[in-house]
Amino acid sequence: MAEYDLVVRGGEVATGFGTARCDIGIRDGRIVALAERIADGAATLDAGGLLVLPGGIDSHCHIEEPARGGYVGTGGDAPPPVTVSEESFVTASASAFAGGTTSVVCFVPQWKGEGILPRLADYEQRAARGMLDYSFHQIITDPTDAVLEREVPQIVARGIRSLKVFLTYEPLHLSDEDYIRVLATARRNGCLVTVHCENYAAIKWRTAALLQAGLTGPKYHAWSRPTVVEREATHRAIALAELVDQPIQIFHVSCAEAAEEIARAQHRGLKVWGETCPQYLMLTGADMDRSSPEQGAFAGAAFMCSPSPRTPEEQARVWEMIRRGTLDIVSSDHCGFSMGGDQGKAISGRDASFDAIPNGIPGLAARLPILFSEGVSKGRLSLDDFVRLTATNPARLMGLAPRKGMIAIGADADLALWDPAKRVRLTNALMQHAIDYTPYEGLEVTGWPVATLRRGAVVMRDGVVQAEPGTGRFLPRGPYPMIRPRGVLADGFDAAPPPA
Repeated sequence: MAEYDLVVRGGEVATGFGTARCDIGIRDGRIVALAERIADGAATLDAGGLLVLPGGIDSHCHIEEPARGGYVGTGGDAPPPVTVSEESFVTASASAFAGGTTSVVCFVPQWKGEGILPRLADYEQRAARGMLDYSFHQIITDPTDAVLEREVPQIVARGIRSLKVFLTYEPLHLSDEDYIRVLATARRNGCLVTVHCENYAAIKWRTAALLQAGLTGPKYHAWSRPTVVEREATHRAIALAELVDQPIQIFHVSCAEAAEEIARAQHRGLKVWGETCPQYLMLTGADMDRSSPEQGAFAGAAFMCSPSPRTPEEQARVWEMIRRGTLDIVSSDHCGFSMGGDQGKAISGRDASFDAIPNGIPGLAARLPILFSEGVSKGRLSLDDFVRLTATNPARLMGLAPRKGMIAIGADADLALWDPAKRVRLTNALMQHAIDYTPYEGLEVTGWPVATLRRGAVVMRDGVVQAEPGTGRFLPRGPYPMIRPRGVLADGFDAAPPPA
């Protein structure tokens, strides 16, 4: 009987802390040997001439997320229309595998007026149909006493260790008071808090003025939320987290102003982390001003997400914040709405004002190839940087390490075999998602995943996904030191004691 189920032979193995040409021995879905030469296993996978990277971890993506009110509104008085989640866990798994990603952390919704346990039970059933390994963030939009005191401890016991809050969007945003209550609850239960930082009142005010002036097209989405509203909300989110002594992560940072707030907090020793996304490195506000013969000005809706894409100059500043380590995770914020049909982006009609168009763009499969091409291939990032940004750092921050995010003895055999010289022109077909477009159509990238392994099984080879639905696994997260409060409190008074 062979000692190994699979041997990955002859690749340049990248760990995030250097590379080595070696073989990888896999047994029972885990890495059990790394050596210059390993005897043949029951099967062998030739990685000669390829990089062997840890499978990507996308710690911020919206998949098959039921919506009652959706991620549409930017602050109007009326609730936004219900949106339809097109991306199932099956299609999202295929898209992720096609792009070299093997694990995700996605979002359990909460609806105003309801608790969180019914939505969690529904979402667990949805996620179990997919092929990706997965964990959850729990969105909190209605932090009642019942939710915070009774239900949050129950979901923590089931392995959910992060709470997501919005400081904008109708009907999702929290007031400062409610945000503080969520921070305190997270501290008591040993959770991370992840935050969408934009100022709700400022966006609502700007939006009303733009609409009154007749400035309604997709391009004005960017005008409704300039960088100052992201900077202000980031500063406020950090200041209140410091008051409570609660670790937080700032999601999808689009501009240097917000990143500088994170850097200042980190300099003071606070447990604050920042992520960004490929859209803030590749897209600009000008993309929302596009027009096409088929779609007219509505074509710009394909590039609408929040925060908004900025300017080429801002892209360069975000790259610098990545290089400095201030932004240490690059996620996709995959949140897709198709352009065709009468749902998705067009749910309010193709002549709808920008505040009634769903925010979000697809990006699961594009994330790693774009960051590799624009970062490693163009000399902005080292290969070690790439591995840490896309796998090791999200695994550590989300409490998935050492099982995920690294190539090491005992880790899950989640691997992406990467051809660093392969040139590919992105098309929607290559993305393998349920959405009918990619905002990166026609972009040429250098570097491409030619095979993906999840727990030692080849789930994608040469673009063909070969995993079976229902084979993904939930990744429960217990307590871990990285998100433990510092114990530094104003006047030494602890208003929300953490668990012993």
